[in-house]
Amino acid sequence: MFSEDMGIDLGTANTLVYIKGKGIVLEEPSVVAVDKTNSSIIAVGHDARKMLGRTPGNIVAVRPLRHGVISDYEITEQMLKYFIKKASRRIGTMRKPRVSVCVPTSVTEVEKRAVEDAAKSAGARQVFIIEETIAAAIGAGIDISRPRGSMIVDMGGGTTDVAVISLGGCVVNASIKTAGDDFDEAIIRFMRKRHNLLIGERTAEELKINVGAAFKRQGDARMEIRGRNLVTGLPRTISVSSDDMLEALKEPVAAIMETIHSVLEKTPPELASDIADRGLVMTGGSALLYGLDKLIKHTIGIDAVIAESAASCVALGTGRYVEFMGTDKKKR
Repeated sequence: MFSEDMGIDLGTANTLVYIKGKGIVLEEPSVVAVDKTNSSIIAVGHDARKMLGRTPGNIVAVRPLRHGVISDYEITEQMLKYFIKKASRRIGTMRKPRVSVCVPTSVTEVEKRAVEDAAKSAGARQVFIIEETIAAAIGAGIDISRPRGSMIVDMGGGTTDVAVISLGGCVVNASIKTAGDDFDEAIIRFMRKRHNLLIGERTAEELKINVGAAFKRQGDARMEIRGRNLVTGLPRTISVSSDDMLEALKEPVAAIMETIHSVLEKTPPELASDIADRGLVMTGGSALLYGLDKLIKHTIGIDAVIAESAASCVALGTGRYVEFMGTDKKKR
């Protein structure tokens, strides 16, 4: 019998749902296609993402979360309702689940309440809120209850959260609105400036995944892309190198390095010593950008380890948190 408790990583780019005994049962883009004429929802998730940049005038594909927080409450609620129902069908239950949802470290109480209300309106019978860095640490297999410093760098689509954790809580933390989406935007700007080529979000993401780099690659990886020439207005195909991407991503990557450095500067000496000995742990889909771990070692001097299943760590940790909360409530 599978649990009805759900851990939801409600991300800017993707939403993941974890269920005890089943693992990650759903992983879909946080995108909703809306018909503007009557405000009806046409598609959610993978189906909606296929429409990005390809919709007629009356249909718009939107991301209802920006930088890790809700920017459109009603669409977020509908998206959550769709994901919760789809996950429930996969485990064969119609009962309302208990849900744990993660939020960025820097969110306000108002933003936390918005997430909680959206989850309840979407069909959750009880909602727990957990910070992304705590969830990421749990999902990465770190024992956060010990009196030992652990540093987490969680890089999603909208935010990068950095925290030093000890005895179950954040001792020092920082969050910046620079992450995977900003990498895509930086690539789009670079292609426009360097090559007079206009490309879309999906093409930028493919470049980031295939030839993106935060540190010099040993080989010269290349990828052919097609966009619209801004001079002639006609389609054009060019070959893009990893060195191009290194230059394109320089600014957002530097902002993340600066945030990691500032958190280390504020970390108490004993915990800083633990981190220097054991290194930091990187989680989130954007942590998979080639060379980020090497760049951290090169610029900050601390080993960086990319967690196993980095993209799903937050969802796993969020799911384990709701399991713990459920067990803890039963004991009382």
